Amino acid sequence: NRIDATGSQLLMAFLRRQGIAEQQLAAKPEHQALIDAVLASSQHPSAAATPAALHVRFLAGIGAFMAKGYANTLIFLAFLGQTLLSAMINIARPKHWRITSVVFHMQAVGLNAVPLVMLLSFMIGAVVAFLGATVLSEFGAELWVVELVGVAFMREFGVLLTAILLAGRTASAFTAQIGSMKSGEELDAIKTMGLDPIELLVLPRIMALLLTMPLLAFLATMAGLLGGMAVCDWNLGISPEMFMSRLNSELSPRHIWIGLSKAPVFAAVIGLIGCLEGFKCKSNAQSVGEHTTSSVVQSISLVILLDALAAMFFMELDL
Repeated sequence: NRIDATGSQLLMAFLRRQGIAEQQLAAKPEHQALIDAVLASSQHPSAAATPAALHVRFLAGIGAFMAKGYANTLIFLAFLGQTLLSAMINIARPKHWRITSVVFHMQAVGLNAVPLVMLLSFMIGAVVAFLGATVLSEFGAELWVVELVGVAFMREFGVLLTAILLAGRTASAFTAQIGSMKSGEELDAIKTMGLDPIELLVLPRIMALLLTMPLLAFLATMAGLLGGMAVCDWNLGISPEMFMSRLNSELSPRHIWIGLSKAPVFAAVIGLIGCLEGFKCKSNAQSVGEHTTSSVVQSISLVILLDALAAMFFMELDL
């Protein structure tokens, strides 16, 4: 003597097949309200089934994107707070410092990346010098290529290229490693043993990035200057001695300090995003792949955004 919505739908379908009008159905008063509601919904399809207008879907997509960005920002800030809290707690406990893990990640993040970073920086330095010489030769100012390459790599390209390469190389590795551990339930085992996953997995990786990123940025800057010097020597007749002399006389050391000052910020962003996306992975391979891609995209985007903001900040300070 009970009936639900599915039963009401089946009953209506049976009456239609038998050619019986729904009004001839003698239902109990407590069932009639449900039958009437099911009958009304079958006769008048809901508005949700009708596709929304294009501009409505466009605005809904923007709203969903903004809401997701806001939620991800809160998650990132919460993870940053947890990491800083764990770091402050462990500063006073030297026995908890994982030096071996830090050195291992320094080799993986920094030493193994030196050939790639220097090679690409050398090639891009040569390209910048060649393009600059092509434009400046029309004004008879080829000598200014030295300042162009110097300022570009000391302030921007050296640290930015290093950050972009590490975002694609290191952030993805961090996400894949931690995501694989989560899918294998190793993170649950760490928590069961009473250990802190942030202290065990996040802090050594971020510390390795903080220590190696400025060094890699410096090497990238030197490689870029070397590439520009090679083009100047081969195509413009500017000897290496003249290149270095003009570089020393015309450019202030503040340019390279401004560039290197951004390296620790980029390193922290890359490490935090890479580790956070690893913790957000689910227990399947598809989720690990999706979050690995997301960590690379987020790291590169945020690094470029921060670099643009820093450029405007230093420009306003006339530095």
